[in-house]
Amino acid sequence: MDKAGFMHYLESKELTVNYIARCTRLAERFFKQAEKEDIQVIKADILKYLEALNRKGLQNISRYRSLSALNHYFSFLYGAGLIDKNPCLLLKIRGIKRKILYKTYSPEELEALFDNYYQYFVRSHDESCLPENHRKSSALKKYRNAVIVSILIFQGAISGEIEGIEVNDMDLMKATVKIRGGRRSNGRTLPLKAAQIGLMMHYLQNIRPQLMEYRTGETDRLVFPLFGNKNNADKDNILNVTGMIAKQLKTIDKQFLNFKQLRASVISFWIKTQGLRKAQYMAGHRYVSSTENYLSNNLEDLTEEINKLHPF
Repeated sequence: MDKAGFMHYLESKELTVNYIARCTRLAERFFKQAEKEDIQVIKADILKYLEALNRKGLQNISRYRSLSALNHYFSFLYGAGLIDKNPCLLLKIRGIKRKILYKTYSPEELEALFDNYYQYFVRSHDESCLPENHRKSSALKKYRNAVIVSILIFQGAISGEIEGIEVNDMDLMKATVKIRGGRRSNGRTLPLKAAQIGLMMHYLQNIRPQLMEYRTGETDRLVFPLFGNKNNADKDNILNVTGMIAKQLKTIDKQFLNFKQLRASVISFWIKTQGLRKAQYMAGHRYVSSTENYLSNNLEDLTEEINKLHPF
């Protein structure tokens, strides 16, 4: 197995470090049992290996990941001209549950969720119990966190996308925000809600300039972690911030599960009101099939409405 070449191939596809490590590990595991050169592997060898994984009691998702890793590896060999055919071609693992159905929020419930968050964790939040040298930064960060929450709730953005938003992506005159595309999503420009305008204006004009005083370098990002000493930097990275926000939201709404639930709520509403293709653009999906996954949430909502009107 050409481990170095394979990892370079995966890196060229801009995959995450963790995904590259997993693919490499799973491919190595296969070749330890294959007892033949990689260029000699045929489809029967792949099927035999998958069956062996099944006998070991591995779930379908584990077998799917192994097949996906091998598909990447043999695509690498095929692209390099070392094999004439990818032996994983057309092989599929059936029975993979790809989409979780969530209890979706209505637009009014989403707005109420944001209002409650702002009331409890921004307007009424008291910093007096904190050490004096932390009070100012904490008072500033709660407004930054409210900006993050508003984009998660109203634009249905993914947590990682929020990190990529820059100041110039905010157009308060047109009341829009540009969300940049990522490895798995397309860029799009979305309207801001009325509840966001005042918050964004206050944040950009008053809060963000003060937050910049805590940084060691310039940044164009809309929201960013603060850099003081190393311990503070570790605690205030955006991943930890969104984790803390999720815990806060759970304290004010027991139905809240995670940010995927908020995104599902927003996309489901877009499908109902804007249609599938427009919802695809607004969600940043590269394929309409990704948007279609959220149709199941709409069917669940429809069933509930029918049961309310016609219980028998």
